[in-house]
Amino acid sequence: MSSSNSRSDTSEILIERRGKAGLITLNRPAALNALTLGMVRAMRPVLEAWAVDPAVTRVMIMGAGDKAFCAGGDIRVLHDLGKAGRQDEALTFWREEYELNILIKRFPKPFIALVDGIVMGGGVGVSVHGSHVVAGEKFAFAMPEVGIGFFPDVGGTYFLPRIPGEIGTYFALTGARMKQGDALSTGLATHAAASAAFPALIDALTQADAVDSVLEAVARTSTVPQSITARRGLIDRAFRFDRVEEILAALDAEAAAEPWAGETAASIRLKSPTSLKIALAQVRAGKAMSFEAAMAAEFRIVSRLCRGHDFYEGVRAVIIDKDNRPAWRPAELAAVTREMVAGYFAPLGAGELVPPAGPAS
Repeated sequence: MSSSNSRSDTSEILIERRGKAGLITLNRPAALNALTLGMVRAMRPVLEAWAVDPAVTRVMIMGAGDKAFCAGGDIRVLHDLGKAGRQDEALTFWREEYELNILIKRFPKPFIALVDGIVMGGGVGVSVHGSHVVAGEKFAFAMPEVGIGFFPDVGGTYFLPRIPGEIGTYFALTGARMKQGDALSTGLATHAAASAAFPALIDALTQADAVDSVLEAVARTSTVPQSITARRGLIDRAFRFDRVEEILAALDAEAAAEPWAGETAASIRLKSPTSLKIALAQVRAGKAMSFEAAMAAEFRIVSRLCRGHDFYEGVRAVIIDKDNRPAWRPAELAAVTREMVAGYFAPLGAGELVPPAGPAS
């Protein structure tokens, strides 16, 4: 794509050169722009080319429609592959998705995610690791994986412990939503903007002006309340422990004075015990990990979870049958031992995630 304005369309993703910018649009609005392997594979070579193309000075990514940036990976497809005994095919998606996350994290030019709607799971992986995240008024972030027997992947091991205090731990264990105000105050978003300003912002970012100057010109103070940051003191007190059981006990102790703590504890108790303990171990270990090491750890975890029980049971209960009555195995936190959790993080031997090489200079 050598012309200053060009476009490549597929049914799932739109790739454009517009002025100085490369623009990627996730184009499955009916599926809330959920990521597929085809979308991952379409993005990688384009980003590798743009990284070394002097005519492209910045990249933008956005979602089609007015509801979602990207609601995650196509979980139903991954569930069905695993249930059919085709876990290796599912792991191909996760491997290539994680490699794409690393490419975005290490992208050598401004990478601007324009997020005005739902951003969960895989959508987080192709947005928050870029240099700039612009949150619109409909911004709604969540990492709800522990509720379906999975774990907060796509770099959650790295970015969740780097959110101030224990707010990242809170999100990992609850799957709660974060809106624009909290995204800005926690640093998950670099800028907030009015939803109506996005079309003009995109146009401005295609010009030669410095990215930071363009973003500062449209940035605004969020009008969306900071519902999570406002509870930072309680969250830091309750979620500072290294065992899920201790976190729940701390929330229970706070519940008389703060009903929200009791509601939060009740919500956590509905999640997969295995997933909860993996998620807490991720957040604690991830503080000292490089991004590449965090992604390698996540591939070790997913390589084992996809051959287990809880992921398939969680998807069945929440997404397929929608009875919201998962039968977790084990069903109790006490039955998930430290040794069991450590096993998910153990080296794979053959088949480890190898970070992609950087773009040629």
